[in-house]
Amino acid sequence: MSLPADSHVHSEFSWDTGGPDSAARGTMEATCARAVRIGLPALFFTEHLDLEDAWYSDPQDFGDHERHLLEPDGRVAVPRFDADAYFENIERCRAMFPQLHIGTGLEIGQPHLRLDTAREHLDLSRFDRLLGSLHTLEIEGGRAEPDTLYRRMPALEVLRRYLAEVPALVAGEEPFEIVTHLDYALRYWPQEQEGPVDPRAVEEEFRTALRAIADSGRALEMNTRRLWPWMPQWWSEEGGRAISFGSDAHAPGALAHGFPEAAAMLEAFGFRAGTDPRDLWRR
Repeated sequence: MSLPADSHVHSEFSWDTGGPDSAARGTMEATCARAVRIGLPALFFTEHLDLEDAWYSDPQDFGDHERHLLEPDGRVAVPRFDADAYFENIERCRAMFPQLHIGTGLEIGQPHLRLDTAREHLDLSRFDRLLGSLHTLEIEGGRAEPDTLYRRMPALEVLRRYLAEVPALVAGEEPFEIVTHLDYALRYWPQEQEGPVDPRAVEEEFRTALRAIADSGRALEMNTRRLWPWMPQWWSEEGGRAISFGSDAHAPGALAHGFPEAAAMLEAFGFRAGTDPRDLWRR
């Protein structure tokens, strides 16, 4: 079985990869070379676009390659996305790897709150694929990611608040076509203190979020950092028709991680590939 496109890939142009000088992270060129080696037919470099006015983090929630972005008061100072250099590198990689379909893209954090600001900086129509992500939630006049919030309130409350904001994320006319990593808050679940997470404890909240995404006409991303069989099941039962594959890779070795297993899982719930590997899978 041929692999589908990886629709969620980061390079040195995403602020949380450490930049081109980080030894721990890969470059766009290295990721393309890896794609060719593993037989991946297509990918989209969907770089982070986060434009928060007041976003806070605890120092322990940032890796060494990110810690320089933290202000003394805990505010995160995200550098501006360099679109010109990004597109130059895209064209260079397309010339170097003609057998690979290389798409452009952005992962827009909180597009329901920040898209007007994004449009001031970028022509969004230049990008092939726009992803909408919910990374932060409101707290004390600012916003913070779930890993920080788990230290400030009960774990299930964080998870419920995260899912409760998803309908607002998709309620408007913002031009993103895919909602990414709906399990984002689960990624940081404090297992040491809380024990293993049981998604059934918030099944109705997950289903409400999935139904809102489906009603908006958008696709859901099957984020393969962790495969949940209930995710495509609940998505299909709540009216979801389209799905993308996203590794959320920040280094070449994570590219297309878990794709064969994810494809088998999605086929079991009636999703099928299109004629082009860049197509969304549909029911």
